[in-house]
Amino acid sequence: MDHKKLKEVPSEYHMMGGDGPHSYAQNSDYQRQLVVWSEGLIHELITEHLDTSFNTIRIADLGSSVGPNAFLAVRNIISAIKAKCTSTQQHVPEFHVFFNDLPDNDFNTLFRNLPRDGGYFACASPGSFHGRLFPRKTVDIAHCSTALHWLSRVPEGVGERGSVHYSGAGNEVRRAYREQYEVDMRDFLSSRAEELVPGGLMLLLVLGFPDGEVLSDSGIGVAFQILGSCLHHMAKMGKLSEDKVDSFNLPFYYPSPSELKTLIEANGLFHIERMANLGGAMRCKPDPQALTWHLRVVIEGLIEKHFGIRGSGMVMDELFRLYFQKLLKSPILVDEKYYKETNYFVCLKRKAC
Repeated sequence: MDHKKLKEVPSEYHMMGGDGPHSYAQNSDYQRQLVVWSEGLIHELITEHLDTSFNTIRIADLGSSVGPNAFLAVRNIISAIKAKCTSTQQHVPEFHVFFNDLPDNDFNTLFRNLPRDGGYFACASPGSFHGRLFPRKTVDIAHCSTALHWLSRVPEGVGERGSVHYSGAGNEVRRAYREQYEVDMRDFLSSRAEELVPGGLMLLLVLGFPDGEVLSDSGIGVAFQILGSCLHHMAKMGKLSEDKVDSFNLPFYYPSPSELKTLIEANGLFHIERMANLGGAMRCKPDPQALTWHLRVVIEGLIEKHFGIRGSGMVMDELFRLYFQKLLKSPILVDEKYYKETNYFVCLKRKAC
């Protein structure tokens, strides 16, 4: 194994585990809806582009978290393959599914909830998808849903007082985030190019942002600005360290379609079979409580680790109560001009060697 291809990522870069009220399993309806919206595209593209003549088809779900969205995505892929085999009178293959996430992900909850009638052999594949996970030419389909906006790390030197993200920062910080995303995406594409069989498919659901728009003027940008103000408020109350607040940054980058396309084309090992817009993040009036819970399950681990307050539920409860109160007064709940985020479905086909 080429150990240079393995990539270390901070252990806190994962969703909240378990299945309680503050778990990702109970607060990921939006991600689930994207999987539902992509089902028709998956069926169409597998029918047109995937060779299903093998005895076994291996599917890698990257960034699976704890489910149940990963199970739905795998079900959609397998359903599409079975439908193609039936229509072409082919033998239906067996399926081997690899559920991937970082080692500290709650794999116990994931496999405890594994569908008994899924019709596939399942196993865990812990590690960062920014590096190699599988042997060369062993994966037929790689699927990654709403995870590629996570960076492998916060860019160096981006601490900026009053800002927790590039959406509210200056040009140098934005440039550092973009450059880190480019490094990570190049590593992701290079790793998948080695692992996928020639003709294998990669299906991506990407949280992104339109070309020409300003992230700070969007719902995501305002949401992160509110978080920053809450952290500073908590510091003034003596609940958090002011220095720690100033050095806290979120490891997220939201690429535009042109950025994503440029990186894929520069890699040179994939055909872009489809790049479709699935629509914005808010198709109806957002629910402030749901938005608060969703943010908490995504970033609670990051906050606990950075501020050294792991297990301090009272501090986290107070922080997100304050966030909810500030969110109620935010224009993103009533003004559609902030609904600029968008989501992309991308289908890539591994070129023949």
